[in-house]
Amino acid sequence: MANKSSFLVFSGTKTRYLAEKICKSLGCPLGNLLVTRFSDGEFAVSYEESVRGRDVFLVQSTFPTSDNLMELLLMIDAAKRASARTIIAVMPYFGWARQDRKDKPRVSIGAKLVADLLSVAGIDRVMTMDLHADQIQGFFDVPVDHLYASGVLLPYIQSLNLENLVIASPDVGGSKRANSYAKYLGCPLVLCNKTRARANVVESIQIIGDVKDKNVILVDDMVDTAGTITTAATIMKREGARSVRACATHCVMSGPATERVENSEIDEIVFTDSIPYLLGCSKVKQISVADMFAETMRRMLNNESISDQYLI
Repeated sequence: MANKSSFLVFSGTKTRYLAEKICKSLGCPLGNLLVTRFSDGEFAVSYEESVRGRDVFLVQSTFPTSDNLMELLLMIDAAKRASARTIIAVMPYFGWARQDRKDKPRVSIGAKLVADLLSVAGIDRVMTMDLHADQIQGFFDVPVDHLYASGVLLPYIQSLNLENLVIASPDVGGSKRANSYAKYLGCPLVLCNKTRARANVVESIQIIGDVKDKNVILVDDMVDTAGTITTAATIMKREGARSVRACATHCVMSGPATERVENSEIDEIVFTDSIPYLLGCSKVKQISVADMFAETMRRMLNNESISDQYLI
């Protein structure tokens, strides 16, 4: 392990729960950071200990609200101005990643804008997990360590010991991820052909493949309003599926998602803890990725390869 005095780990306000687990795995204390808030909503960041000449890890997922992103930008700026040696943004969930291209005229490309903001603020490296589109790594001019939640989700799927297992993708866009899971587990792949009426509103879903008497696991990178996942589960149960579970990396679960999942045909939905889930739902389970990030940070500090951390 690298000398513990050579690096420091700090956390933003809303990702402290995960940063504490990462520090426990690394065997180091969480750094002392103060966020001062003004009555108009503005806030300022200050480090309550010296970061001069240190490798500084800043743990912060940029899920809504945008305060989380702004907090991270201020943390980066403060570390740069305090003469940190290197600044590594540890972003288990990279927000705005769905805006990765112009899919219609006159729209923003939010993922590129966020990458530029982080670079201008002063990052030397980014560590993230299951980007909505792999090519977002190319939006950065600094190294990106892109981790995959398959490292914790696949062992969980295997622990279920399900017979007649089928892996399914809730839409064509996720077929590459689902196909990798199916190959690793040695089971068939089913696809869902989804059409949307508009953002967050599913118009129709057609199942491509056989789910009759199968135990189905839907695999995706995130669940937002849960409209796609719950609709797909209903159709699969209607077509004779024995059980329908879901595994997704990021627990966005906004708006009606919790109620939809609770009242749906889904037997269980498993997420990582890249985003905190504070609402109660009997069908939701979270698996921690703290050890995965801690090990990647350790290897980065020791200049060791991280590629053997990837199952697929």
